Amino acid sequence: MGEDPCRLAVDIGGTFTDVVLWSDEGQTTAKVLTTAQEPEKGVLTAVSQVLNKTRQSLSDVSLMIHGTTLATNALIERKGATTAFLTSKGFRDILEMGYEKRFAHYDLNAVKAAPLVPRALRFCVPERMTADGRVQEPLDEKAVRMVARSMAQAGVEAIAIGFLHAYAYVQHEQTAAAILRDELPSVRVCLSSEVCPEMREYERFSTTCANAY
Repeated sequence: MGEDPCRLAVDIGGTFTDVVLWSDEGQTTAKVLTTAQEPEKGVLTAVSQVLNKTRQSLSDVSLMIHGTTLATNALIERKGATTAFLTSKGFRDILEMGYEKRFAHYDLNAVKAAPLVPRALRFCVPERMTADGRVQEPLDEKAVRMVARSMAQAGVEAIAIGFLHAYAYVQHEQTAAAILRDELPSVRVCLSSEVCPEMREYERFSTTCANAY
């Protein structure tokens, strides 16, 4: 290796994975097919190619920059995980109702994109907090366990939890998550109080569902 440290950049695209290595020998590139189900395989192949071309090793790399469109592609193509949504009783349809604002305000025929979580995979349990974080109705833990079994039967791969005012009181979401992880240990669970701890339920719920998806 020369005096200048190496820098490595990796971009995992929907079709190709590109790698660029900057060293004292200049810029070296590699392009391989993306292995979408196991993206690390394509990365390792491309990185090995540029290291071999320049006779460098990973220990020579001082900086690595990584970017990918895999998550964006999964959202656009609707190829994410089978996701369920658990929310407060009475708020099952927030994902479809959204808010008053529309992306095409004067287009009476504008069509909104369908929610990432279909209605059949949205579940409600009794619980309620106030906006200042006080418990108005305790979480029904038995109901959460019953919902977990329904989710298991539906074959869900990820779960988003979004309770009303969870940004002000996180305990209900944390308790529900612990129950779901106990009942469904192989399923990923995302909490709105961790992903987007802000007021306005539609934004918080939809962001958490996208993260789980």
